[in-house]
Amino acid sequence: MKTVDVSVVTPDGPVLDDQFDMVSCKAENGELGVLPGHIPMVAPLSISSVRLKQDDNSVQLAVNGGFLEVRPDKVTILAQSAEEPGKIDVQRAQEAKKRAEQRLEQQQENVDHQRAELALKRAMNRLDIAQ
Repeated sequence: MKTVDVSVVTPDGPVLDDQFDMVSCKAENGELGVLPGHIPMVAPLSISSVRLKQDDNSVQLAVNGGFLEVRPDKVTILAQSAEEPGKIDVQRAQEAKKRAEQRLEQQQENVDHQRAELALKRAMNRLDIAQ
């Protein structure tokens, strides 16, 4: 079976560089599945998981936004951050989720609701991937 080279890169450096049969992720305009030979495209990514299939194995990453660049033989994910399940600090993610929920519950004018909602989405995504 043909594979596609996949690179996941963050500002801190490369996270993953391997070959996979399929890449599945959530772009801002919907779910995307990428197979080898896919037409070239660029799409903004949502805060979500990226699923990478390799034979009978699959790898999941928690990705916090960024871009997906697809070429027929290579997929590059440029993300704000990307974490493998085993590297997620679950306690830190739970604390971040709790802080964001508290900020959203307080109807104070000085609270940036959009920022708190994004922090909540990131924490929930990390917790989903870690489990």
